[in-house]
Amino acid sequence: MAAAARLRRGLLLAVPWRWCRCCSPRRGAADGPPAGHVRAAFLRFFQDRHGHRRLPSAPVRPRGDPRLLFVNAGMNQFKPIFLGTVHPRSELVRHQRVVNSQKCVRAGGKHNDLEDVGRDTYHHTFFEMLGNWSFGDYFKEEACSMAWELLTEVYEIPKDRLYVTYFGGDSSLGLSADEECRDIWLRLGVPASHVLPFPLKDNFWEMGDTGPCGPCTEIHYDHVGGGRNAAVLVNQGNPDVVEIWNLVFMQYSREVEGNLLPLPQHHVDTGMGLERLVAVLQNKRSNYDTDLFTPILDAIHKGCRGPRYQGLVGDADVGRVNMAYRVVADHVRTLCVCITDGIYPGFSGAELVLRRILRRAVRFCSEVLHAPPGLLASLVPTVVEVLGDAYPELTKNTDQIMDIINENEAAFLSSLERGRRIIERTVQQMEPSTNFPAEVAWSLYGNLGFPLDLIDLMLEEKGISLDSAAFNELALEDAKRKAYGPQAGQVEDTNTHLDVHSLAQLQSNNVPTTDDSPKYSYTLGLHGQYEFTPCQATVLMLYRDQSLQKEVGAGQHCGVILDRTNFYAEQGGQDCDKGYMIRVGQQDVLFPVESVRLCGGYVIHEVIAVETLRAGDQVQLFVDEARRLACMTNHTATHMLNFALRRILGERTEQRGSHVTAERLRFDFDTKGPVTVEQLQQVEQVVQDVIKRNEVVHMAEVPLTWARRVQGLRAVDEGYPDPVRIVSLGVPVESVLTCDSEAALQTSVELCCGTHLLRTGAVGDLSIINERQLVKGISRVIAVTGGQAKQAREVGQCLAMEVDSLSLRMKQRSTSISEMQNLSKEVGQLTKVVTETAMPQWQRKELETILKVLQRTANTAIKKLEMKQAEEKAQSLLAKHSSQPVIVDTVPADSLSILMKVVNQLCDKSPGTSVLLLSPQASGEVLCACQVSKNCLPVFSAADWAVAVCAQMEGKAGGSPVVAKGSGNAKGMQGALTTALKFAQSKL
Repeated sequence: MAAAARLRRGLLLAVPWRWCRCCSPRRGAADGPPAGHVRAAFLRFFQDRHGHRRLPSAPVRPRGDPRLLFVNAGMNQFKPIFLGTVHPRSELVRHQRVVNSQKCVRAGGKHNDLEDVGRDTYHHTFFEMLGNWSFGDYFKEEACSMAWELLTEVYEIPKDRLYVTYFGGDSSLGLSADEECRDIWLRLGVPASHVLPFPLKDNFWEMGDTGPCGPCTEIHYDHVGGGRNAAVLVNQGNPDVVEIWNLVFMQYSREVEGNLLPLPQHHVDTGMGLERLVAVLQNKRSNYDTDLFTPILDAIHKGCRGPRYQGLVGDADVGRVNMAYRVVADHVRTLCVCITDGIYPGFSGAELVLRRILRRAVRFCSEVLHAPPGLLASLVPTVVEVLGDAYPELTKNTDQIMDIINENEAAFLSSLERGRRIIERTVQQMEPSTNFPAEVAWSLYGNLGFPLDLIDLMLEEKGISLDSAAFNELALEDAKRKAYGPQAGQVEDTNTHLDVHSLAQLQSNNVPTTDDSPKYSYTLGLHGQYEFTPCQATVLMLYRDQSLQKEVGAGQHCGVILDRTNFYAEQGGQDCDKGYMIRVGQQDVLFPVESVRLCGGYVIHEVIAVETLRAGDQVQLFVDEARRLACMTNHTATHMLNFALRRILGERTEQRGSHVTAERLRFDFDTKGPVTVEQLQQVEQVVQDVIKRNEVVHMAEVPLTWARRVQGLRAVDEGYPDPVRIVSLGVPVESVLTCDSEAALQTSVELCCGTHLLRTGAVGDLSIINERQLVKGISRVIAVTGGQAKQAREVGQCLAMEVDSLSLRMKQRSTSISEMQNLSKEVGQLTKVVTETAMPQWQRKELETILKVLQRTANTAIKKLEMKQAEEKAQSLLAKHSSQPVIVDTVPADSLSILMKVVNQLCDKSPGTSVLLLSPQASGEVLCACQVSKNCLPVFSAADWAVAVCAQMEGKAGGSPVVAKGSGNAKGMQGALTTALKFAQSKL
């Protein structure tokens, strides 16, 4: 007790606050220790008293783990240790005891709290996980003791309010109750009535379908107290009794087959949510009432000047004002942390989830709190003030965070207002008791970027629901279109491909071709963002079912021909734009543009006519800016790649085709053979150099004859317009056109009608993730840019470390067949991951080469070990049965392969002997292998022998007259041995 008192005094002096009795929840204080001090006490307790190494929080963007959208638990960064894949030269190897406070985001994927945030007082998308870990060091006794000491002696939480749970066992897995853990808690003085067993789903933690796992013990807190026994409320979802700390004891590994094997090293992984702990210590029933949130809630109130936050939920929260406070406070924390860690609102993966979070927050600011634009970004300094001391990286990015939030808010507010009017107008026109039309919801979802949950929420407020079945049908149709392209159906072709008769009719009626020059009308804004100008146009003609029409009714797909457009039609290998158009003067009706095609000089926009559309209508066009920018990035990167391939593979390398989408780029070219690893690396380096130089992308239209004279011009074998557009990286077009100029030999100069970046630096990064020969002499590469390229490199580095670790383990040359088989299985699994994962192709080739060698090494080692084992078993059996004409016996063998080898060895050593061996397995199965001496043929057949024996065990067998094998059930094994001997004797 004296030692504990000295510890408590030391900790109180070590942190910038004194933990007096008024800080303790047992006194019912209105206030408690600040959250920052609670966090500091946790870290110092483990660091100073128990020798843990304090680590900073990892970024919330997962490194090298494509299966995760966000870091969602403190253990994510330590997975290589738990999985045994950590590189021996990695810093992780030196970790034995670690403590930290980890930034976590749970939104999207398996752990997704986004839909619940705001509806109650404890769900969050961003939270802090306090954790301590032991990697092969201490285990249950020390972990439980430390936790109890911290909670009851340092934080002074009343012991009678704490309940602990332990794993109660699972007979189906052959796991007994974790009585060791139970007894530890009892020895620590926890009353037996507060130590509770729970089944697998509550108290057994697993990393995934396979991998490290083990029992856990949870510590729960009773907010009510007062001497009552709340044991019956533990793990029942009661808000009065909440889990505050989970201690996981990793002692097993779940194998692919589902069985559990003991881990060679035991680990401890604990996690305690800071928000819940602070609520306990500050005597709050809601996390939002703690000082982690109250400064943000106060800032929201100041910014919106509406009613103050009262903590109301459900029906009591009239107008959902309190829900809005919680949503905005939670989401702005998540935005700050994610943007600081390099995740920006976007259109796929984690970026798409963050975009949904931002738009959900903006919507509550605008629609519920009636706050002026900019409120969300104005909260950033408050978030930084609350979290900046713990995570100093936030303080360095305040301005950037605010700019990104403001830009995205401005874009969404425009869409939000239009979407709100569309919903209200549609609801007014609906028949009573009907579902909201899926076509309108799809337009909001696909064109204005409304998350589906946001649409549902806005409809829920009006007491109506979406026609989900019809919406899902539209989503499925869209997914098929994306997966299979135009061939997926005839709708796209018949509405956007003008036939010869329609073209002739347009020309005879003097309908002018479309002016699509506005597609090149974009500029760089002050902060480096691209600005695309909307285009106003007139509907000249409509096209449906291979027929020109003046009018198309609501709900129909059709092609729209305009006098001018800023949409890019699919051509030159670049995907078409998408977006929407609106009728001038009617802002609340969107006509989604699904695809765009150029035919005979006419640009045909495939449109869903939400309302009747007529020739002569004045419309305004809006391209999907994110999609366009992604295509521009990848198209400019394609030019850079073309130049790099020529530079590395030789000037005779010619382009054979390309395809640019928002997601990736594809490039086909002449080659004498597969591109080597070194060449792939060199090509990427050339592209990186052009990116770093941030060269100006020069574009100009010139007469085709002038363009043809340019030395070093890149052009594919296709017809070009005259005048033609030249795209030159780093060198002005006028310089390229100068007589005898060789400037184009030193950079990329191409004839191209596509849309491009204005400077090369915006490409960010490029990684070739696939390269293969299509046919002899033509290769294809696929590459990604920007964040995708960075992610591919991170994944590649992670997999390289796994392969390196596996190589080192393979060199140890285990003498155990099962261990070598497990290594062989790991090699196969890792090979599949390396083959299928997006990563740099040069690195994939390197790793595949290493893995092939490892697979051969493992297979050879297994064969040698099996032969050695088989020889030893055969020698023993031979000595036992000494020159008998028939040997029938049982022998332990790990596999049918080994059993067959034992039979072969016996017959080789005793040529006139016929042998049948059975091998019972732990699973209850019995393996059977036999071989008949050639002297006994054809009367004695091995196949017949095995069939008769396995039938006795209710099994099956097969083979040839000489050798056969099979299996059966252990219940019939004794009878099978008798049958085997009798069958053989009857044939001899």
